Amino acid sequence: MTRRLILWLTGATTAFWLIAAGLGISVMQDEFGEFFDGSLQETAERLLPLVLDDLQRRQGPSSPQHLRRQAEDIGDEYLVYQVRDTQGHVLIRSHDAPVEAFEAPLKRGFWGNDDFQFYTARSADGTVFVQVADAMANRNEAITEGGLALFLPVLVLIPVSIGLIWLIVRRTLAPVDDLRRAIEEKDGGNMAPVPSRMLPRELQPIARSVNHLLTRLQAAFDAEREFTANSAHELRTPIAGALAQTQMLIAELDGPEKRRAQQIEASLVNLGHTAEKLLQLARAEAGIGAGSTNVDLARVLDLVLTDFERSSQASSRLRFEREKGATLEGPYSEDAFAIVLRNLIENALLHGRAEEPVVVRLEKGGVLRIVNDAAPLTPDELAVIRKRFGRGATMSPGSGLGLSIAERLLQQMNVHFEILSPATGRKDGFEVVMRFGEKAAA
Repeated sequence: MTRRLILWLTGATTAFWLIAAGLGISVMQDEFGEFFDGSLQETAERLLPLVLDDLQRRQGPSSPQHLRRQAEDIGDEYLVYQVRDTQGHVLIRSHDAPVEAFEAPLKRGFWGNDDFQFYTARSADGTVFVQVADAMANRNEAITEGGLALFLPVLVLIPVSIGLIWLIVRRTLAPVDDLRRAIEEKDGGNMAPVPSRMLPRELQPIARSVNHLLTRLQAAFDAEREFTANSAHELRTPIAGALAQTQMLIAELDGPEKRRAQQIEASLVNLGHTAEKLLQLARAEAGIGAGSTNVDLARVLDLVLTDFERSSQASSRLRFEREKGATLEGPYSEDAFAIVLRNLIENALLHGRAEEPVVVRLEKGGVLRIVNDAAPLTPDELAVIRKRFGRGATMSPGSGLGLSIAERLLQQMNVHFEILSPATGRKDGFEVVMRFGEKAAA
C-alpha cells in the first residue's frame, strides 16, 4: 500500500507540475509575443520622426550606406530596420539590415514570415516608410530559456517530492504498521487486547473488532484447555486402576488368555501415555514456558537424564556429552524445560534405531543437541512431524504430540529451535538443536 501511494502521488504530482509548466509556457509565449510586438511597434514609431528629421537635414540624395558607416563599431543588433520610399528603395538601413529591401509590404502594421516579424510605420504624407524587423530566432530563444526555467526546477523537485511523499506516507501509515505488528504477536499464549487509544480514529474500529475477536478466541481456548486438562486428569486415575487390575490378571493367567491380557495392558499403557501428553499440551497452551528468574537448566538436564538412565530400555543407549565450561542458565521455566527434554529424548529413543545410541550434547554458548540414528527424512516429512498428531512414516507407537509440545514450549521460552535430517556432519540421523539465548523463530 505504501509503494502504491508513493507511486500514485508522485505520478499525479509530476503530471500536474508538467501540465502547469506546459500551460505556463503557452501563456508565456503569448505574453512574450505581445511584449516583443509592442517593443517592435514602439521602436518603429519612435524611429520615424528621427528618420524624417534626418532626411530633411540632408543635402543631396540619400545614401543607404550612410548610417552603416557611422555605426561600424556597434555590435549585433537585436532589431534591424530599413527606411524606404514609396517605390520601395532603401533610403537608410541599420548596419545589420540586409542591402536588399525587406519582403514586408509598404503597409502600416505587422507582417511576418518564418524568419522575421516586421512592423511598418508610415509618415503622415505617405512618402517614407520605416520597417523594423525582429528575428524569430530571438523570440524562440527567449521562449526556450523560459521553458527551461520552468521545467528544470520540476526535474529537481521530482526526486525531492518522492522523498517527501515517502516520508509523509510512512509517518502517516506508521499506526497501520503498529496495528499489524500487534496483531501478528497474538497467538494462543498471547491474547492481550490490542492497544487502540493511540491509533487514528479510522483504525480504532478495526482494533475494537480485533479485540472482540481475541476475547472470543480466548474464551474458546480457555474452554478447550480446561476440557483437555480435566479430561486428561480424570482419565489418569481410572487408567491407572485398570492397568493395575490388568497386571494382576496377567499374573494369574496362562496361555492365550495371558497374551490377550498383555495386549490390553499395552493398550492401557498407550492410553495413559496419550493422556499424559494431552495434559502436557494443555499446560503448554496455558503458557507455562515463560520465566522471570534465572535458573540453572543444566541441573534439570542431569535430573531428567538420570530418570531415563534408570529405565531398563534407555540405560544402555543414552549418552550425555558436555563441553568443558558449557553452562545453561537464564530466565527460563524449569518445569517447561523438563517437559521439553522428556518429549525429545523419548522421541529419540522411540524412533531411533534400537541398536544405536542417543547422544545428548551440551555445548558452549547455550547450545543443546539431541541426536539419534535414523533414516533421513525429506523436507515434507519434517514439516509433517512438526504438526500436532503428525507421526510420519513410522511403525513406532506414539501420539504425534511430543515434538509439537516441545516446540510450543521452546517458543514461549524464546529458544531457537530447529530439526535437522540428516544430522550435522552425517548422511543419516535425526537431530534437534536448541539454542538458548537466541530468539525463537516465529
